[in-house]
Amino acid sequence: MSTFMLIPGAGCDAGYWRQIADELRGLGHEAVPVRLPSEDDAAGLREYADAVVEAIGDRRDVVVVAHSFGGFTAPLVCDRVPVERMVLISAMIPAPGEAPGDWWANTGHETSDDDDVFYNEFPPELRAEAEQYERGQSDTPMKLPWPLPAWPTVPTRFVLFRDDRFFPADFMRELVRERLGIEPVEMDGGHMAMMSRPAELARLLL
Repeated sequence: MSTFMLIPGAGCDAGYWRQIADELRGLGHEAVPVRLPSEDDAAGLREYADAVVEAIGDRRDVVVVAHSFGGFTAPLVCDRVPVERMVLISAMIPAPGEAPGDWWANTGHETSDDDDVFYNEFPPELRAEAEQYERGQSDTPMKLPWPLPAWPTVPTRFVLFRDDRFFPADFMRELVRERLGIEPVEMDGGHMAMMSRPAELARLLL
């Protein structure tokens, strides 16, 4: 049995992992959606990693799973505690010394505030549920350099969503190859496919 620590993206409550967590538990594993202090102006990336490490506690056979902005936090966790592997899901991939706020310009990708890029494949009732998980996001973690000198030595996988409008597939394929030196695993779905396609994504995580 593995324990999946589920790290959310920016400005989101961890509740949007609920369906994935249920799927993983139904398959005989433990799943822990981790709430980050995203609205706390005193919290930076180190404090985000602290929240995950505290949630892990003395658990073993840990798989760290991170979505979107969670990609900046997951490697910090894996550098501090023993884990089986790290899985990035349509996630930002940091470079040493790179502040999250600089990631967009450094990668040549433009940000968007249009909610349609997050929920492009959602029917109205699922979008309404997803919007309940939206939270404020402090700028504090965006300003400080990512503190690791190199990627942690832990097996890393990347799941790419082919229909993602926030991090488009062509852009992410190149970034994964450039920054991680691996080929992503691909599946259909938009940026929030953990809600629209939970069973398929849970199988990929296993």
